[in-house]
Amino acid sequence: MELGENSRPSVRRSNYNQYLQTRNATGSNVSFNGSTSTLSQPVAPAELLRAVVVNRPTAQMIETFRFSKPRVEMTEQEVIDFVMNPVPQGQKVLCKITRSKEGFGKLYPQYELYIEEPIENDEPRRTFLLAAKKKKNSKNSHYVITTSRLDSAASSKKIVGKVRSNFLGTAFVMYSNGRSPFKREPELSDMEIREELGAVVYDPNILGFKGPRKMTVLLLGMTKNGERPEFRPTTESQTLIGKFKNGDHRDILILHNKSPQWNEETQSYVLNFNGRVTMASVKNFQIVHDNDLDYIIMQFGRVTEETFTMDFMYPMCPLQAFSIALTSFDAKLACE
Repeated sequence: MELGENSRPSVRRSNYNQYLQTRNATGSNVSFNGSTSTLSQPVAPAELLRAVVVNRPTAQMIETFRFSKPRVEMTEQEVIDFVMNPVPQGQKVLCKITRSKEGFGKLYPQYELYIEEPIENDEPRRTFLLAAKKKKNSKNSHYVITTSRLDSAASSKKIVGKVRSNFLGTAFVMYSNGRSPFKREPELSDMEIREELGAVVYDPNILGFKGPRKMTVLLLGMTKNGERPEFRPTTESQTLIGKFKNGDHRDILILHNKSPQWNEETQSYVLNFNGRVTMASVKNFQIVHDNDLDYIIMQFGRVTEETFTMDFMYPMCPLQAFSIALTSFDAKLACE
């Protein structure tokens, strides 16, 4: 995939002005209905079954996230709260992911996520936040995410999330740490049922067409206060993928990767990453809502062979964004 690094993203000013007018008239935030079947205009929350809030600041309103205090001074609970909660609206979190491969055939890589805080005229300050490792001896892809480095003795005690795939690697579900409602696990009986944080579905490519992968990201709809409700399904039909397949899109925020444009001159697909991505890769993607293709909720791409950038904004939390990135690393038997 070719990178349009030097081009500037456009801002749909007319839509934003409409947003301001509607917000001023209703006294509340504008909401999206979460459906991607049509390109509908924003509507007031009163017209929805439940509000799915996705605010759309202009490029000038977006600030780069910075920690309010150093990571080393944060308690473990403060770290967990940070990785589990949506980032503040109007802020973009810049991240770097490093990958190291180990095991037979390098099939069990490890990943570390760092927050990047820009420093004027200098390299950004990088702060470790999360680590992930692909588990061995698992029928399907299974990643464990911790708040400590994987070489730390405490890593097994600081698990905050997991990502699991189906057999073909075309569907992934992300959870908080907890007990599965679908399995009998006596050793985990004292734990709370896990919270489902989201899902990613890749369109199967049974013809083997070489081109950008198509992905759908399913998140729980946000409340009007900008919070994510707890979601702990106890049956398959109640899960995000189960509801999505059954056509029940209520309370689900449906996102897609932004479609690259084919460039005849370079004979490649082009996306604008504003200089944050420097290598072409099928893994590169940008996540958007169909109601506003200029608001990049998340983007991910390759910088070197083993380093990647990951930037994200509201309504995602760090754990969701990292989990989505992990799905792009994984091999897709029916998508490649």
